[in-house]
Amino acid sequence: MTITGHDAQDQQAHQAHQALRALEDDRSSVRLRAALALGTSPDPRFVGKLVERCAVEPEFYVRDMLTWALTRHPVAMTLPELVREVRSERAQARSQALHTLSKIGDPRAWPAITRALLTDTEEEVARSAWRAAVLLVPHGEESALAATLATQLGRGGRETQLSLSRALVALGEVIAPALHTATAHRDPGVRAHAIATQRLLRDPDTGFEFAIEEAKRVVALGGSGREGQ
Repeated sequence: MTITGHDAQDQQAHQAHQALRALEDDRSSVRLRAALALGTSPDPRFVGKLVERCAVEPEFYVRDMLTWALTRHPVAMTLPELVREVRSERAQARSQALHTLSKIGDPRAWPAITRALLTDTEEEVARSAWRAAVLLVPHGEESALAATLATQLGRGGRETQLSLSRALVALGEVIAPALHTATAHRDPGVRAHAIATQRLLRDPDTGFEFAIEEAKRVVALGGSGREGQ
């Protein structure tokens, strides 16, 4: 039996429809295969559904595949959808959209990385915004970004603080003035985080756990970390 071009298109459309429906299957393995299929054979008609699913998908590895699938689609189609999504009331929608924008890496997304996102009360959103910001920041805007990120020093637990320190260090020496100011902050947690980040900037091979514990000792002894700055 010969399959005509029209029949092949119908078959592809049917498979795509099945994959889109499978994104809502109760089994995470089925959803993972569906996201893989939609990324393997990208189609602009998939973009809205992929973005929509990112906002509610409970499994990390499936969300990661959804992001991969979106990166396989034309930026002209994905960028407007993702920029709209970072303003969603749903925290996971904001976080995953920011994560996907960081993977796409298109500088046109920069205006969407607002101060509100960089200081979002939801830690996962803020962390995604930090990662996206340091990748997308235009030349000349690094110092202003560093100043905004420095306002988050001392925030959250070790994982969040490490994420912020990594983002700051990725900006390079432009963060030095903001860190220098933060070492005199009235909050000892902010001072310790600033000192630890200074050490990571000077020696990227320093482990964060070691750097933060050393910084806490400096603060406990009444130091600011400014010595030798």
